[in-house]
Amino acid sequence: MHGDGTREAARESPDSDQPITDQVSDADEGPVAARSGSRHGVPKAPRRRDARRSGEGLRDGSAAGKKPRSRADLVRTGVRGLGQTLITFGLVVLLFVVYELFVTDLFTNQRQEELTQELRQNWGDDPTVNGPDLPGGGLSSIPLGEGFAFIRIPAFGVDYVKVVIEGTDPDELEQGPGHYVDSAMPGDLGNFSLAGHRVGKGSPFLDLDRLQPGDAVVIETSDMWFTYVVLGDPTTGNFDADPSGIPGLEIVSPQDVDVVFPIPGVDDSSVEPTAAYLTLTTCHPKFSAEQRLIIHAILNGPGLPRADYPDGPPALTGG
Repeated sequence: MHGDGTREAARESPDSDQPITDQVSDADEGPVAARSGSRHGVPKAPRRRDARRSGEGLRDGSAAGKKPRSRADLVRTGVRGLGQTLITFGLVVLLFVVYELFVTDLFTNQRQEELTQELRQNWGDDPTVNGPDLPGGGLSSIPLGEGFAFIRIPAFGVDYVKVVIEGTDPDELEQGPGHYVDSAMPGDLGNFSLAGHRVGKGSPFLDLDRLQPGDAVVIETSDMWFTYVVLGDPTTGNFDADPSGIPGLEIVSPQDVDVVFPIPGVDDSSVEPTAAYLTLTTCHPKFSAEQRLIIHAILNGPGLPRADYPDGPPALTGG
């Protein structure tokens, strides 16, 4: 009777915060052990839970001193910490590379779609937008960062088309290939010069090294098509065999700005250009800005009106 009463009191005690299973176990163990010891004269054995708790002090060093850490232990700890730091740094670099190579491409491609819609809309509203008052249907003053033309390179596939942006600062080149503001306009005498990223930011000029002498580069403006061909000898593939003396492809340092002069490579402002050139510039080699890869092309015949060639010039249609 008393034992059962003690068990009920333990279950109903409002001060107990142990799980119910522990409350029942403690209440059952105590009275039973006490009755057993009283009946047979055997001292009560220490409870197993208390024994475990008494050993915790030994494990955490409170009852016995810790052994001093050796120099080897300190070295191992330092090496482990350095390894973790290097792994973290490597992951950060990897994430940055992924961002530069893939994420920026997505952003630029999305921006190119927006620019394409804007430019087509502007041309649809006003076919004379950007001013056809200059020779060859060229363009007048264009705000920095605004799209004004399309570049197409058939050798890169029928789907290769990019909006050309005015300006070559980082903000402009993040949107697509940019026009050197002091260079000629499409179809004009002189050197229509463009810069573009090779890797990342849409990678518009990733494959410039694939171009061969005679390959076409087509520029579309609001009212004209202009077809340029890469300089060199198409029969031999020799970029240095053009009668103009201008190479179709060259690798230069970033300081060699004469490649975008009115006559590529001619540092003499007194010499007037007598031909219309196109120059494309990008970083070289891939994943590096140590040098510049340059493509030179020359206008192949007069510009063709878009109204007469709605599907594009022969270089695009194969006609």
